[in-house]
Amino acid sequence: MANDDNTELEGTTFTVYTYVVKENNPVGPREVMRGVNLSSPSVAYRHLQKLEDLGLLEKNAAGRYIIKEKAKISGYLWVGRTLVPRLIFYSLFFTGLLSAEIASVLIRYLTYGLFPDVLLVYLTLITAIALMLFLIEGLSLRKKAILE
Repeated sequence: MANDDNTELEGTTFTVYTYVVKENNPVGPREVMRGVNLSSPSVAYRHLQKLEDLGLLEKNAAGRYIIKEKAKISGYLWVGRTLVPRLIFYSLFFTGLLSAEIASVLIRYLTYGLFPDVLLVYLTLITAIALMLFLIEGLSLRKKAILE
């Protein structure tokens, strides 16, 4: 069983782990070194060993590493082999909400000729701001997860 809190799964080790998951094939230290842009195969080997010790990878008969278990990483969800920040999903919720609010305003205007109330404009503005904040922060976390 993998370490549930994954306190050691950060920085370069985290990047190596996400690389191995995305590859979905057994990998060796040289492939990891090239894929993650590490300085040497020994550095890659050290991180692969660390992941094996955590119970997330295992070494096959050929000496290559494969995924044993997908880690639960705080603030992220696995979508297939891609790690997606939860904030992206929150931004999708606010996108739906904003769409419904804009549709409501358009229907009232086109059907009845009514202009939106000030409160509805404020509500739509607040929803748009929330959408942008969650999206920006989510994309920032995604970029960090890829670049680390």
